[in-house]
Amino acid sequence: MNNYEDSVRTDLLFWHKKMSSAPSFTDRLSKRVQDKINGYIPEKVHKAITVTMEKLFKAVLFGAEYTTGRKMTNGTLVYREAYVRNQISFYQKTASLEGAVTGAGGLLMGLADFPVLIGLKMKLLFDIASLYGFDVKDYRERLYILYVFQLAFSSQQRRNAVYQHILGWNEFARTLPEKAEDFDWRSFQQEYRDYIDLAKMAQLVPVIGAAVGAIANYKLVAQLGETAMNCYRLRLVGHLISDINQNPYPLNE
Repeated sequence: MNNYEDSVRTDLLFWHKKMSSAPSFTDRLSKRVQDKINGYIPEKVHKAITVTMEKLFKAVLFGAEYTTGRKMTNGTLVYREAYVRNQISFYQKTASLEGAVTGAGGLLMGLADFPVLIGLKMKLLFDIASLYGFDVKDYRERLYILYVFQLAFSSQQRRNAVYQHILGWNEFARTLPEKAEDFDWRSFQQEYRDYIDLAKMAQLVPVIGAAVGAIANYKLVAQLGETAMNCYRLRLVGHLISDINQNPYPLNE
C-alpha cells in the first residue's frame, strides 16, 4: 500500500464513522420539527412538489450522460482524484457565482436558483463517476448517483439507511426497480428539501441574499463532492478498508 492509499484508507474510516453514527439530539429534534411542518402542508401540495422534483431529476439524470465525457479507463487513484478535485472546485465556483447572482435578484430569481443548482450538482456527480471509471450510461450507475445525492443531503437518520445501501451496493443494486418511475421520489425530494430549506430560504432575503446564496451554494457543492469521492473510493479501493466490515466502528476502540 502506498502513502496515498494509506491516507485514503484513514479518510474512509473517519468518514465511515460519521456516516454510520447515530442521530444526535439536535438531529432528532430538527427532524421532528421538519416532519411536523410537512404535516401541515396539504397532501396535494406534497404530490405536486414530488411530481415536479421527479421530472426535474429525471431530466438531469437521463440527460447529463450526453454531456459527460467518456469514463476514465486507466490511471492511478491519485491521478484520478486530482481531476476529481479540479472538477469539484470548478463547480463550487460556478455554483457560488450563480447563487450570488440569483440571490441578488430577489424572490423570483432566488427561486430559480433551485433547479439550476440541482443541475450543477447532478452534472458534477456524473463527471466524478466517469473520472473514477464508472459508466454513467448504465441505468444502475445513474441510480447510484441518486443514492450518493441522498447520502449528501439527508437527515442523519435517513443517512444511516442510505449508507448501508452504499456499503452493500452490489447486492442492493439487484433489488432496484427496473424503471425510474418506481423509485421512491417522495422520500428523496422531501429529505433534500428539508435538508437545504434553512440555507436556501435565507437566500431570498433582500440585501443579504447574494452573500448567502454564494456561500450556501459553495458549501453544498463541497459537501456533495466530498460525499461522492468517498462513495466511489469505497467501490474502487474497497480492499483497503476490509476492517470496516469486520468492525463497523474501528475508531471507537
